[in-house]
Amino acid sequence: MASVHESLYFNPMMTNGVVHANVFGIKDWVTPYKIAVLVLLNEMGRTGEAAVSLMERRRLNQLLLPLLQGPDITLTKLYKLIEESCPQLANSVQIRIKLMAEGELKDMEQFFDDLSDSFSGTEPEVHKTSVVGLFLRHMILAYSKLSFSQVFKLYTALQQYFQNGEKKTVEDADMELTNREEGERKMEKEELDVSIREEEVSCSGPLSQKQAEFFLSQQASLLKNDETKALPPASLQKELNNLLKFNPDFAEAHYLSYLNNLRVQDVFSSTHSLLHYFDRLILTGAESKSNGEEGYGRSLRYAALNLAALHCRFGHYQQAELALQEAIRIAQESNDHVCLQHCLSWLYVLGQKKSDSYVLLEHSVKKAVHFGLPYLASLGIQSLVQQRAFAGKTANKLMDALKDSDLLHWKHSLSELIDISIAQKTAIWRLYGRSTMALQQAQMLLSMNSLESVNAGVQQNNTESFAVALCHLAELHAEQGCFAAASEVLKHLKERFPPNSQHAQLWMLCDQKIQFDRAMHDGKYHLADSLVTGITALHSTEGVYRKAVVLQAQNQMTEAHKLLQKLLIHCQKIRNTEMVISVLLSVAELYWRSSSPTIALPVLLQALALSKEYRLQYLASETVLNLAFAQLILGIPEQALSLLHMAIEPILADGAVLDKGRAMFLVAKCQVASAASYDPPNKAEALEAAIENLNEAKNYFAKVDCKERIRDVVYFQARLYHTLGKTQERNRCAMLFRQLHQELPSHGVPLINHL
Repeated sequence: MASVHESLYFNPMMTNGVVHANVFGIKDWVTPYKIAVLVLLNEMGRTGEAAVSLMERRRLNQLLLPLLQGPDITLTKLYKLIEESCPQLANSVQIRIKLMAEGELKDMEQFFDDLSDSFSGTEPEVHKTSVVGLFLRHMILAYSKLSFSQVFKLYTALQQYFQNGEKKTVEDADMELTNREEGERKMEKEELDVSIREEEVSCSGPLSQKQAEFFLSQQASLLKNDETKALPPASLQKELNNLLKFNPDFAEAHYLSYLNNLRVQDVFSSTHSLLHYFDRLILTGAESKSNGEEGYGRSLRYAALNLAALHCRFGHYQQAELALQEAIRIAQESNDHVCLQHCLSWLYVLGQKKSDSYVLLEHSVKKAVHFGLPYLASLGIQSLVQQRAFAGKTANKLMDALKDSDLLHWKHSLSELIDISIAQKTAIWRLYGRSTMALQQAQMLLSMNSLESVNAGVQQNNTESFAVALCHLAELHAEQGCFAAASEVLKHLKERFPPNSQHAQLWMLCDQKIQFDRAMHDGKYHLADSLVTGITALHSTEGVYRKAVVLQAQNQMTEAHKLLQKLLIHCQKIRNTEMVISVLLSVAELYWRSSSPTIALPVLLQALALSKEYRLQYLASETVLNLAFAQLILGIPEQALSLLHMAIEPILADGAVLDKGRAMFLVAKCQVASAASYDPPNKAEALEAAIENLNEAKNYFAKVDCKERIRDVVYFQARLYHTLGKTQERNRCAMLFRQLHQELPSHGVPLINHL
């Protein structure tokens, strides 16, 4: 909310110059709940320090602020909160309220008369200017302004409030006595019912100005920093509808409704609420009061800018461009450079696929620095770094640029952008194939967030950068065969980002990809095929690529080739170089599995040129691995082995466990093929070295439970042991091969081409 307007404020509603009655005109009024809070304060003053321990008094003091600022709650809930802090005082409050509710009207009158005594004396119990003192004075003043009929209605409401609380207490006691075993399950249901009834009680009447301010600021803060602790979307919308029922022109409630609808991706309701927010803001005259005659135009241009951002978020780029043009026109008329800078940033977002978009971005960064807008300047630098990473710039230059943006973050205390910067570094290191550095950056972000807390016990670790870092962490663990650790990370992600939250799609895609890879490793292609639908729904390009991989594994070469060719054209069009290289590698694999290794070579050389140009080291190593395999099939194992020595170091240092196993398996096959022309002593030595490499490859494959590749390894080992005359070892490997072969029937051409 602070991105457009700095604070929440309440003003009389104006329509056509006529001031209407505003429900927030009264700062505070007396309710049965507030009488109960007054009783608590009175009992705290009457109870001596010796009767209440220091820890209990500290807990009570911490409880007071949410009780004074928050919405009304049921008497049962209030008793429970007080009892958790100080059981002795809870009993005194309960007796006092009971005597007042079951007594007469004069008991309530006498209670309010006695409240003034709290301020009397040379050392009063309560200072007039303290938080509690101001609350007491507001309540005494509001009560003194009530007419007799209003006092009587208040007393009747107090009696009803007490009776509802007593009735609930009796129901809880009866339920506990009837069935203790079944009670736990019923209690959960009853607590759910109670929370709904409490919501109805708190929503039964209008909130006071302070309660509305506290509620809106608290929920807005939670939506930004820790969405899981905010009210569920349906409950929050119900509360906001209640606020708007009593005051339809309450602008800030419309804006919070807009944020709430964004959570559930409701484009119609979010647009409706955003437009209502700016309409009401103009009607209140709040902008014109704070900014003079410019206020009206300021609301209009920021309305258009927010509308453009909303359409961009939902992928409505044409509508976003029209709204952005309107915002630029109004901002230029008003000479508003800050608004124009925001518009320039959004222009880049809309046109970032164009070749000259970096010029626009560089201009945006320079202007943001000139006008003293560190937030926009930093975001521009981050976007520039991201763009240049995809363009193949060296890592040291990118990290230098990010270091400059980090200086801005620390200088202006932009903690949110510090998180984004670290998440960006994690992604860049993974793009370049440096998994160890990516892991270090992800863990650094998690450590920083665990130390930084926001008000009201909210941890500022439910942001998008935190979700991105955790997803990288889960994928990195899965690549190393640590599936239990990856599962724990994903479990934590599901708790932090429920399915209805705005960043849930990140872990959903990550989870689906990990499941897909495990199914492919295990040879369960039907299961992998069923996961493709979910991946496609979350990321269409990734889904099509995975579908082609499944078709290729099922030996449906023609369908796989058609799909890969379409995907290649699409990825080249959108300049997704990483996916282009992956598709080229799959096409090359398809050619040699179709016994056409010579056709695969130009494709692999194209992939190698791209990976070298864009400095994608890991993809370059994987391409060299595939080139070596193609050379092995073509009968030149010596050249394949020399190529492998170039590529194997990065793979063993930063590669996935499966790729490490593939590399060692290929080294063994090249060693065996090269040993065919050796003398018998040298040949035996080369075969022994190949067996050691095969054992290492088998260990790697076992980590990711890749049974098909383990089967190929033990078959190869059995043949080598037979050549060396080691019958016992040969029989052991042959038995393992038979077990795996019965469990996993072979598909397609064999991987072993030379012995």
